[in-house]
Formats: sequence, structure tokens, C-alpha cells
Amino acid sequence: MAEQSDTIVLEVKDLCKSFGSNKVLDHFNLELKKGENLVVLGKSGSGKSVLIKCIIGLMRPEQGSIKILGQDVLSLDHESLDRLRMKIGFLFQSNALYDSMTVRENLEFPLRRHWMKSEMDRDKVNSLVLEALRNVGLEHTVDMMPVELSGGMRKRIALARTLILQPEIILYDEPTTGLDPITAKEIIQLMIDLQKKYQTSSVIISHDMQCVTMASDWVVMLIDGICYASGPYEELQKKQDEKIRLFFH
Repeated sequence: MAEQSDTIVLEVKDLCKSFGSNKVLDHFNLELKKGENLVVLGKSGSGKSVLIKCIIGLMRPEQGSIKILGQDVLSLDHESLDRLRMKIGFLFQSNALYDSMTVRENLEFPLRRHWMKSEMDRDKVNSLVLEALRNVGLEHTVDMMPVELSGGMRKRIALARTLILQPEIILYDEPTTGLDPITAKEIIQLMIDLQKKYQTSSVIISHDMQCVTMASDWVVMLIDGICYASGPYEELQKKQDEKIRLFFH
């Protein structure tokens, strides 16, 4: 794993989010340290994706606070939130590639939205696109369409797009969903390799135990809307609590 520090780059405190009478997050807490891979582990429908959407500002909680790189997310105006998002990479569960765009155009999209885009010339953009593709071993796909790529290749392209602005924090929403075990392992290893290269900090939302085992420095268990347990994978694996044991057996 990448070298960690004690600097907190993401802090979620007492987060509450409900849908009608369904309390999905109930005073949920989380801290991410610089250089750390933190996995949020929970069953399907436990609120993991809701947590990610609250962190990125796509959903607003009823209560609690979210601080990213020292900024209070819930108090930011639209422009300030957009600028902060440039420091945060988000890998969607569905990849969210644009089917009508080539791989090159998909990777250029976040660059075009960058608030410093006027300072980027064509050669710089091309250089960033090719570097991002080189990072995931897919330079040869630059002019292909997403439909021409396998599921594993599309996931790699989505990861390349996530990293093209070299964010400080990356949020992964179920990065191995829909992939066969071998391809999933390759994607997880790629995530680890790129974390080391760019010294990023990551929150990985997952229920894939292979992902948890390989990628996590710290695991937070989201059960019944709360941070039910947290610690290194090896420590949680030894717990006798039945709700925790269900994930490891």
C-alpha cells in the first residue's frame, strides 16, 4: 500500500440520511487518512452508495457534517463544490462512459470541464489522455468506441478517466461488480498500483471480499446504518460477533 500519514483528508461525522421511514444512515462516522485505502463493507442495500453520493454532494443528508481536504462540503456553493470535485475522482459502478464518444473523447471530457481548461493546449490534452491510457495498459484503444471494449477494458478506461486530473481522493463505487474473478483481481491490483504511483487516498465501496482482502488498509462495516465495526481486515476476521462473521464465512 501507499505510505500513509495521520492527516485526515475526509471526515464524515454523525451523518443521517432517510428515505421516508427508512433510516439508511444513522449517525454514521468515517475518517480517511492521506495515502490510505479505506473499504466500506456492507450488504447490498445497506446504504453504501447513498454514503458515496452524500460525500460527493449528489445527495444532501438531514444531519451531520462532511469535510473533504479541510472544506465543509455541505456549506459550499455550487462553484466551490465544483472546484473541490476536481480534486476527487469518482469511479461509477456502471463506468458511466459515453457510448457516443470515442475513448479519447471520454477521457477529454473531464479536462474540458476543468476550470483551468483555457490554459490547456491541444498537445497538453493529448499528452494527458495518452498518459492516462498508458497507466491502464490501453493506449491502443484511444480511437475505439466503448461498445468495442470488453467489460474489463471499459472498467480500465473508466479508471483512466477518473485519474486524468490526478485527484487527491478517489471514491470507488463497487469497482468489481459484473467482472469475472480474474478480471476483478486485475482491476484491484491496478487500483493499488495507481494509488502507489499518485499517492492518492481512496474510499472503496464494496461487498466483494477479494477486493477487501487485497485493497484495504482499513475496513469500516456499514451495518444497520451505523459504523458497526472498523479495523484492519485481519482483526475483523477474528471477531465473534454474528453480524460481522456473516461477511467472512
